[in-house]
Amino acid sequence: MSLFLGIDTSNYTTSTALYDSETGEMRQQKKLLPVKEGQLGLRQSDAVFHHTAQLHSLFAELVRGTDTKQIAAIGASTRPRPLEGSYMPCFTVGENTAKILSAALGVPLYALSHQEGHVAAALFSAKRTDLMEREFLAFHVSGGTTEAVRAKGTGRGFDLKLVAKTLDLNAGQAVDRVGLMLGLRFPCGMELEKLAMQNTEPVKAHPKLKGCDCCLSGVENLCKKLLGEGRSKPYIAAFCLEYIRKALSMMTDALLEKYGRLPLVYAGGVMSNTIIKNSFTEKYNAVFAEPKFSSDNAAGIAYLCYRNYRHVHTENH
Repeated sequence: MSLFLGIDTSNYTTSTALYDSETGEMRQQKKLLPVKEGQLGLRQSDAVFHHTAQLHSLFAELVRGTDTKQIAAIGASTRPRPLEGSYMPCFTVGENTAKILSAALGVPLYALSHQEGHVAAALFSAKRTDLMEREFLAFHVSGGTTEAVRAKGTGRGFDLKLVAKTLDLNAGQAVDRVGLMLGLRFPCGMELEKLAMQNTEPVKAHPKLKGCDCCLSGVENLCKKLLGEGRSKPYIAAFCLEYIRKALSMMTDALLEKYGRLPLVYAGGVMSNTIIKNSFTEKYNAVFAEPKFSSDNAAGIAYLCYRNYRHVHTENH
C-alpha cells in the first residue's frame, strides 16, 4: 500500500489530499467555505456546517478511479497548533471523518496540527524535505495565525517552539479588513495584490516591534486615514502590503540575530503574495511553498502521514 490520505478542515477551506509514496505525486481537492459578500469570515458554527456539507464530495472526487485498498494510513489536522489545549471546532469535522475512514479501512490514523501541515507543505513543494532532519525557523502567516516557530526536525515531523508572534491583528486579517475597506471580496489577498501592482507611487511604512513580536492593527487605521485623505486604492493596497512585508522582515532579522543563521521557511496564505515572496527570496534565500501549497491545504498533512507511517512501520523495525 502506497497511498496516504490527508484531511484538513480549517476556518476557511475544506481540503483533502492523497500522496503516492511510490511516484511522489500529490493530488488535492479543496474548496473555500462560502462567505457572504461584505462579511469578514465565518462563525465557527457556520464553518462546521459548511465543512460537513463539502467534505464528502471532495473526498469522492479525490479517490475517483483509485483503489482505496491502497490507502496505507490517514492523517488529519485535529487542532490549529501542536500545543496542549489548542482547539477550534471546525477541525472536528475532518478529525471525525478521518476516524470513520480509519475504522472502515482498517488503517492507522495520525492526529496532526494545521500549523505542522503548513510547514510540511512548504518543504514538500519546495523539495526541501531535508530540513525535516534539521533545525530551522518557520513563519506561518495567514488569516488565523502570524507566528514564527523554531523547528527541530524529527524525521517524521517537527518539534515547534513559538519564538515570535503578532500581539494583535493577524496579517491575513489586516489584508482582508483593508481589502473590504477598498470594496474587494473576501478573502481579499489575491485582489489586494493585483490592486497593489497597479500602484506607481513610492511607498514607505514604519511598523514597530516589541522584542521579536509585531503589532499589525495600526495598518488598518493608517489605511483608513489614507482613504479619507483621498489617496488612490492602488496606493493604499500597496501601503498595506508594504507594512506587512516590512514587519515580517524586521521579525526575521531579529530572530536571525537571536538564533543565528538558521534556514528560513515561510508558509501560509499571506506568504503566497508575490511582492513579499520576491523580496524575501532575494534577501534571505528562503524556502517558500508553491502557491497551491501556500493557502490552507491537506497536502502537508498527507505527507506527514506518510512520514509517520514510514517511521512506525519501517524505521522502527
